[in-house]
This record gives sequence, C-alpha cells and structure tokens, in this order.
Amino acid sequence: MLHVQASLRALGPVPGGAAGVIDALLDVLGPDGTLVAYTATPENSATSRVHQAATASLSPAEVAAYRARMPRFDPATTRASPSMGALSEAIRTHPGALRSRHPQTSWAAVGRLAREITGRHPDTCHLGVDSPLGRLYDLDARVLMIGVPMDRFTAFHLADLRLPDVRMREYRCVGEDGWTVFKAPDLDDLHFGRLGDEVLRAARGLTTGRIGGADCRLLPVREAVDLAEQIQRRA
Repeated sequence: MLHVQASLRALGPVPGGAAGVIDALLDVLGPDGTLVAYTATPENSATSRVHQAATASLSPAEVAAYRARMPRFDPATTRASPSMGALSEAIRTHPGALRSRHPQTSWAAVGRLAREITGRHPDTCHLGVDSPLGRLYDLDARVLMIGVPMDRFTAFHLADLRLPDVRMREYRCVGEDGWTVFKAPDLDDLHFGRLGDEVLRAARGLTTGRIGGADCRLLPVREAVDLAEQIQRRA
C-alpha cells in the first residue's frame, strides 16, 4: 500500500503525464496493491489559511459575497486543491477510485483496500486515528515522496495528535449539505520541515533515489510517525 505525494514539475516530462505515473505505480503495486492520495479542499473552508489569504484584503461585505459563492463539497466532483498537486487530482479521478467524505481533508484511493481506507472519515477527525491517514498507519503503508520536501509530510499530523494538551478549535466549511461547523484538533504543519530532517536522520526503513529530475524518498508511515512523536517528546 502506497501513499504518494508528488511534484510532477520536479519529476519532469513523463509519457502519459499524471496518468502515466499512476499506471506505473499501480503496475509496481500489483493486483493486491492500493494507491492513496490526499485530496484536501481548504478552499471551501472559512477557517483555512488558504481562505484567510484569499479574503485578507476584502471588506466585510466582499467576504460575505465571497463565502456565498463557495460551492458545496461533493466527493464525486469537487477537485482536490491545487496545493495537493496534479497527481492527487489524477488519482481522485482514476477509474475505480473511492474518496472519503470529509468536507475539508478528504483522501482518495485506488485498489483492493480503497473502500477500507476511505469508507469512514468523521468531520471531527481530520487527520487522526479514525481517518484514512490513521488507517494507513494501522495497515503499515509506505509514503513515496516524489520531489516533495519533508515539510509536506502529511503523516506527521498523527504524531502531533499523540502529544499532550492537543488544542481544539472550531472549523467552518461548506459540506455536502451546506455550511457545517465542528470542533476538531488544531492542526498545523509549520514545524514539519525541521521535524522531517530529524526523522530522515534516524529512520532505518528509508529508501532514497532519483526519478527523472526528482529526489525521491520511500518511508514507512508507522516508523516515521513513531519517530516524529519520540523526537517531539524529547524536545
């Protein structure tokens, strides 16, 4: 099972583009494998940094109009955020792909365990143990980073949620039935770069290589998360 985070720009020209990359990965995984991508949609959230940046210079009336135009999340049709990368969107739309229904932090999967991974994703568990990311940990998946730095290593959120005194906050986003408000852990990734450097120095299951123009890292989710927790507890 493979969670892929990729920069196609770093990878360079590939026959077939994103679809060609997916076909190659699925071929390596074989008929029993599963390919997974993070397909988050922060643009439909009024509490995301993406939304705050987009509305920072607007008047209150303009902000209200902007929010009124924000479309409802539809797991079948809503595109993954451009910040997730073109490969994540291509996995979402791949034939047979399934997607979790979280209105802000959804995941898509193709393969034998796609339904097991995406079938349950409560609003109050963005990226925790009861999310698709938590199931990647339980199933001992691997993460393939293709031209993407460790400050984007999504699984580190699992380590953060194990730390004491996790803060809760209110989230507001446009779900399938309109605006929804819920409380969930306060997630951030501003420390992931430093944390990733330390994890890479300590990880025993790390494999590195170069594909096209991209530096690549293959790392077990479970080992990376456990190391990240240990490092932060020692700090």
